[in-house]
Amino acid sequence: MRSVVITGASTGIGWAAAKLLLDRGFRVFGSVRKQADADRLRVEFGANFTPLRFDVTDEAAVLAAAREVRSQLNGETLAGLVNNAGIAVAGPVLELAADEFRRQMEVNVIGPVIATQAFGPLLGADPSLKGPKGRVVMISSVSGKNGVPMTSAYAASKHAIEGLSESLRRELMLFGIDVIIIAPGAVKTPIWSKAEDVDISGYKNSPFFPALQKVRAYMLQLGSIGLPAEKIAAKIFDALTLPNPRVRYSIVPDPLQVLAAALLPKRTIDKIIARRLGLTPQA
Repeated sequence: MRSVVITGASTGIGWAAAKLLLDRGFRVFGSVRKQADADRLRVEFGANFTPLRFDVTDEAAVLAAAREVRSQLNGETLAGLVNNAGIAVAGPVLELAADEFRRQMEVNVIGPVIATQAFGPLLGADPSLKGPKGRVVMISSVSGKNGVPMTSAYAASKHAIEGLSESLRRELMLFGIDVIIIAPGAVKTPIWSKAEDVDISGYKNSPFFPALQKVRAYMLQLGSIGLPAEKIAAKIFDALTLPNPRVRYSIVPDPLQVLAAALLPKRTIDKIIARRLGLTPQA
C-alpha cells in the first residue's frame, strides 16, 4: 500500500486530498494541530488514516512525526509528501507588523522546508529504504505569480514557494525524487472565510483602510465562490501518480482572467487594480 503525508489535513484542500487518496487505496498520514481534529479525522477516514500532531513550524515535532511514519513504513519508501499547510496574513506592507509578516513566512515557507527535510529521506533520499521514489507536491497559488495589494505577505510566501520548488526539484534529481507545484486560484476553504475574523480596526486611520476593507470583502467572497477543494485534490492525485507529471499545474475558476493578466502589461494591470481598490494617487 502506498503511503502519503499531507500537512494541514484538518480542513480544505488537505482534507479533500486525504479523502480522495484514501478512496484510491493510499494510506494517509495527515498533520493536524489539535487533538480534537485528530480524533475527528480518525472517525471520518478510518483505519488507513493516521493523524500526526504537529505545527509545521515546530521542527522537533515534525521530526518526531517523521520517525513515527518511518516506523510504520517497515523499510519501504514514502510515495509522497504534500506540503499544504498554510495561512493568509493581510495588511499593507508599510504598516503590517514585522512579526505578522514573519509569521506568514514561517508557516508558508519555513514550514514546508522543515517538512521536506524531515520526510525527504523517507521519499528515497535514504538509500536503505526499498521501493519507488516518492514525490513532493507543493501547494502554491496564483499569488505565486501575481501579487494582490493588502496580501503582500501571502504573495511573498507563495512566490518563495515557487522559487524553492524550482530549485528543490533540480536538487532532488540526485535521488530520483520529483517536485511538482500545484497553484490553485480561489478555493472554497477556511483560509479565506477566516478573513472575517481578521481585526483590521488597527488600520482605521490608515489611508489603506478603504482598500483593505474591499480586499477583505473580496476574500470572503472567494471563500464562497471559489473552486471546490475536491478539484485540487484530484490534481494532487495526478501529481503523485502520473508517469510524467508536469512541473506545475495551475487550476483557476476563470482561465481567461489569468490569461488576460499574463498578456496585459503590468502597468495596465496596476491601473485596473488601483481603480478597483481606490489606490489611485492622491492629489
